[in-house]
Amino acid sequence: QVQLVESGGGLVQAGSSLRLSCAASGRTFSNYAMGWFRQAPGKEREFAAAINWSGGTYYADSVKGRFTISRDNAKNTVYLQMNSLKPEDTAVYYCAAGPRLATRIASYDYWGQGTQVTVSS
Repeated sequence: QVQLVESGGGLVQAGSSLRLSCAASGRTFSNYAMGWFRQAPGKEREFAAAINWSGGTYYADSVKGRFTISRDNAKNTVYLQMNSLKPEDTAVYYCAAGPRLATRIASYDYWGQGTQVTVSS
């Protein structure tokens, strides 16, 4: 089992930055690929960014160039640095752990409870 706890969400104005953190406990963190997903009100959960065990990354087109995913295996933590935030980035952000870097929700085995990000215009 892997337990994931997100933090760092909040209410910010458009153009601002936030850094989300996801702390993992349980099985060896470095063995897992980590992903960030988000779910806006009334919409399906969607992929945002992912990072594999060696640091390779992949981003959704909607966040590419504005968001950066990183991980610190010594701290069992994955981060999502979000810059130039837009109102359409408003969502609950979830981190997830899985065996390989992927964009599909079903590819991830463990999920956190989510953290709310609200971007005002």
